[in-house]
Amino acid sequence: MFDLKLIEMPMPTGSRDSEVLLDWILESMGLLRRRVPTSDELAQTGALHRIMNNAFLVDPLKGWNSQELSDATGMSNTGIHHQMVKLRKCGLVSSHVEGKWHRYILRGGSMFAATSIVQAQAISILKLRLSELAAMIEHSETRMKFESIELEQPFSIRITEPGPRRDGVNANLQLAADFGFCGDSPRSIDPLASDLLEALSTSQHPLTLLAISERLSESRGRVNTVVERIRSAGVIQKVPMIDRIPQDVFASIARQYDARGGEWLLTRGGLGRLPETVSEELLEGVKQNKLGIEKVREILAPVPIPDQRILLNTLGGRIPHGIRLAGIDGPAIHNRVTRMAERTLRRINSVAKRLDEEQTSL
Repeated sequence: MFDLKLIEMPMPTGSRDSEVLLDWILESMGLLRRRVPTSDELAQTGALHRIMNNAFLVDPLKGWNSQELSDATGMSNTGIHHQMVKLRKCGLVSSHVEGKWHRYILRGGSMFAATSIVQAQAISILKLRLSELAAMIEHSETRMKFESIELEQPFSIRITEPGPRRDGVNANLQLAADFGFCGDSPRSIDPLASDLLEALSTSQHPLTLLAISERLSESRGRVNTVVERIRSAGVIQKVPMIDRIPQDVFASIARQYDARGGEWLLTRGGLGRLPETVSEELLEGVKQNKLGIEKVREILAPVPIPDQRILLNTLGGRIPHGIRLAGIDGPAIHNRVTRMAERTLRRINSVAKRLDEEQTSL
C-alpha cells in the first residue's frame, strides 16, 4: 500500500556529491529521521544508503533478491526486509515474485524515473484524499476576512492510499491519521486531530488556541502540537485577530491609566502618535470612566489597522493570533495543498535527475 511522507527540505543547491543528493532525496521522502540521532537511527540511515549505493544505483533493473542484497550490503535478511518494506511503500522500489524469491528493482531503471512514477502516484492519491477532506469543509467568506501575515513554513504531509478502516475509528479520524495529523507513526490514532479539523471546518471565524482547548476540553499544549502538524500540511494557518484589537486596546488603556496616569498614555503609551481628536477622546473617556470596547472600536475606526496594532504594542499588549482553515472552502484547500505537494515532488525529481547524471559520470 502506497505510503509516502513528504518533507520539504532546502535544496542542495550546487552540490554534485552523490551522497549528499541521495541523502537529501531519502530525507525528503521521510525515509530518514534527523531529530533524535540515536545509534539505531544512524544504523538505519547507513542501511538505506548501502542498499541504494551498492545495489539499486549500480544495477537498477537487475532484480535483486534478499540474499544478493545481503551479500552486497553486509546486512541481515531481517534488516533487508525492514528497509525494503519502506522503499516499496514510498514507491521507489517494486518487487516481482520468482519462485521463492522476491526480486526487487528500482522502478523505471533510474532515480529520475522512479521519482517521476512516485510523483504521479502521490499526486493522484493526494487528490483523492483531499476530496474527502474537502467534503468536511463549510464555505465561509468571513473566515478569510483578514490576510494571514505568517511566513510559509516547510511543507510536510503523509500521502497514504485508503486502507482497511480500524474498528471504532470513524472516517474523519482515519483520514486525519492517514495525513499524519495524529503523529508520525501510522498506528497513531488521536481523536483530537479530527475534532480540531471538524471545529475549524465549521467555524466562520478564526479561533484562538484558548478557545479551541476550552471547546475540546484539551490542554493548550496538546492542541498546539496538533495545530502545528496540520499547519505544516498547508491545511490551516495562523492569522492576527484584528477584530480583537479594540477589546485589547481598551483593557490596556484602562490598566495603564490606573498604573501610570494620563501623561504616560500620551507619551510612552503611544496615544500622542494618533490624530489629536482620537487621542483626546480616548484619554477623556478613560478619565471619566466612560470608555468601553464598542466605544474604543468607534473611536479607532478612522485609524489604519497597522497603526492600531502599533498602538496596542506600545501599550504593552499584543494582538492574539487565531487558527483558521487556509481557504474559503474545500476546493480552495484542495488546490493549495496539491500545489505545495507538487512543488516538493518537483524538487525531489530535479535532485534525482542530478543524482543520475552523477552516477553516469562515475
